Amino acid sequence: MIRMRLFNDGVGRRHLVLPRWAFSFFAAIAFMALGFQLVAADAGSGAGRPVNPVFASIDEIQDLPNVLLIGDSISIGYTLPARHVLEGRANLHRIPMNGGPTTNGIVNLDKWLGEKKWDLIHFNWGLHDLKIMPDGRHMVPEEDYEKNLRRLVARLKKTGATLIWASTTPVPDEELNPPRKPGDILEYNAIAEIVMNENGITIDDLYSFALPRLKEIQRPANVHFTEEGSALLAGQVVTSIENALRGRAVKNLK
Repeated sequence: MIRMRLFNDGVGRRHLVLPRWAFSFFAAIAFMALGFQLVAADAGSGAGRPVNPVFASIDEIQDLPNVLLIGDSISIGYTLPARHVLEGRANLHRIPMNGGPTTNGIVNLDKWLGEKKWDLIHFNWGLHDLKIMPDGRHMVPEEDYEKNLRRLVARLKKTGATLIWASTTPVPDEELNPPRKPGDILEYNAIAEIVMNENGITIDDLYSFALPRLKEIQRPANVHFTEEGSALLAGQVVTSIENALRGRAVKNLK
């Protein structure tokens, strides 16, 4: 059993701290997922294609809350470490692909949600929306990003699940392929924050969590994270999920 503790960073935020040996353990798990971070299709598609364990179906434990992760390759990286920590406490599912931009969510969200009763959904879109295309425009312009988010949030609220929005993680101020700009992350996150606050949705601020340690946990000239970086993000995600599940349990008792 992995014992974790929380520490206060001095500005009112609490962060999950894992024992040192756990980082190596989670890094090994994250390594399996990171090799598939750019996968954008269903795990089962394509003859001879290896099945990414991130996308594999899980064996649910009856009476545990059902949690769904929706996100892009960043979330692919932290899915397995988060699932391991939550083992025995929650059934952690994820969508069977890279979630891509909000436009992809509009097309696929009903299929991803299915008929299952979800207790909690931890979700993000943004990193793909703000990609700069060859014509110099964002893949999804800011005004369309806001409209799409509002539509997606409205659908997610119909599930009755507790919702947690994960802010989009930082990108380095370097030449990237495809191009992305650090300032655009701030703009898109600000749009998302307005939408989430209006809808009373908790924000898991992965941007602020990752930013102070970005050089240590992000790959050079890359939006993706190292194995250790994904393990750290997993710890933050687990903290937000467990706090929300405790709050949901208390609310249901009233």
